Amino acid sequence: MKTIISLFSLLFVTSSSTLLQHQSTMESTLEIFKLDTGQRTTVYKAEAHFEAPNWSPDGKYLLYNSQGKLYTIPVTGGKPKQINTDFADHCNNDHGISPNGKQIVISHHEAASGKSMIYSLPIKGGKPKLVTSFGPSYWHGWSPDGNTLAYCAERNGEYDIYTIPCKGGQETRLTSEKGLDDGPEYTKDGKYIYFNSVRSGLMKIWRMKADGSEQEQVTTDEYNDWFAHPSPDGKWIVFVSYNAADVAPGDHPANKNVKLRLMPIGGGEIKILAELFGGQGTINVPSWSPDSKSFAFVSYKLK
Repeated sequence: MKTIISLFSLLFVTSSSTLLQHQSTMESTLEIFKLDTGQRTTVYKAEAHFEAPNWSPDGKYLLYNSQGKLYTIPVTGGKPKQINTDFADHCNNDHGISPNGKQIVISHHEAASGKSMIYSLPIKGGKPKLVTSFGPSYWHGWSPDGNTLAYCAERNGEYDIYTIPCKGGQETRLTSEKGLDDGPEYTKDGKYIYFNSVRSGLMKIWRMKADGSEQEQVTTDEYNDWFAHPSPDGKWIVFVSYNAADVAPGDHPANKNVKLRLMPIGGGEIKILAELFGGQGTINVPSWSPDSKSFAFVSYKLK
C-alpha cells in the first residue's frame, strides 16, 4: 500500500509540497546547470509552487507546470506565459514536448475519476486529445521518431512501464516485476529506455531495450535514485538521488535535501553536480538542452 500511496502523493497535483504551503511560503527557483562550468543560473524565481521543466527542441524556452496549468518562459528569463489547455486544468508534473516541437503531451487528472490520463495538444495550445484509455497513466518519454510514448501506469495494483502510439491505441506492457517501475525515457537513438525500479530493494536506475528486453541495473550505490534523463548526445544520464536513510525506496517526496548526480551513459564514476532542497518536482521529466551542455531543474525554499 505504501508504494501506491507514495506514487499518488508524488504525481497528484495536490502534492505534499502543496499542502505545506498552508503552513509556510513556498519559493520555487527555476535554474539551469551548465556542465562545462558547473554554474547554476536562475531563470525565474517566485513565491509559488512550480515543477518539472522541459527544454524546447529549438533551445529557446522552458515548459513547466504550476497549480494544474502549463507555462512557458524564455531560457534567458522573463515573464511566464500560460498555455491554453482548455478543460485540462489539473495537469501534474509529467509533461513533455514532441521531438519536432509541434506537440505537447500532458498528464491530466480527470474530474470524474480523479485518475491521471495522458493527452496531447498543439504546442501553441488547444483542446487536448485523449491518448490512453486506462488510468492512472503518467507520461515520461517520447521516442525520437515521435511515434511512441512511454509512461508509468497502474494496472491491477501494479505500477509498470508501458508504451503506446502517440495517437492512441493499444498499450504495451514492458515491465512485470513486483514493485514500482517509473520514469521511462528513451535514449536519443531510440535503442534503450532508462527507468527507475525498486525491484532490488532500493530505488535504482535501470535500462532496457525499447521493446522491454534485456533489463539491467545501472546504479548500485547507497542512494535511492529517480528519473534518469539521457543527454541528447548520448554521453550522460542525470538523475535525482535521495539519502536512503531519509526516504523509503518507493517514495520521492518534496522538501528533502537531495542530490543531482551525473553518470556516463556507458557506466563509470557518478559525480554529484548539486545539492539542493527539493525532490518531487525538481527534475521529473526530460530537461536537457538540445546541445547537451546544460539541463534545467527546480529547487525550493520554505520561507
